[in-house]
Amino acid sequence: MTAAPHDTLFVLDTDWADPEHGGDRRFYCKDCVTVEGLLALFPERAGNIEVVRVGWPRPRTAVVERLGEANQNLPALAFAEGGFANDIEAVLKALHTRHHFPERHP
Repeated sequence: MTAAPHDTLFVLDTDWADPEHGGDRRFYCKDCVTVEGLLALFPERAGNIEVVRVGWPRPRTAVVERLGEANQNLPALAFAEGGFANDIEAVLKALHTRHHFPERHP
């Protein structure tokens, strides 16, 4: 028996330089860190989600292969059956509806 396919969460690595800001300063993506924190707080709900960390520079090969070149915005949640969410509000909503994470308070 093969394992059921999982949704895949694409997030940026947590420590990278942006050449447009001199290349010396180090950064993280606040939306990616928010989503990773949510997964860490609810590990029993995160178990069916594959997390793939990718580098800052584009093209982000793993993302392009799964979502297409025009959809490299992260975080992105690629659905096992096809389709995806790649803005923070849509990702949080999908985590709630697909994986039963709590909703963010309005």
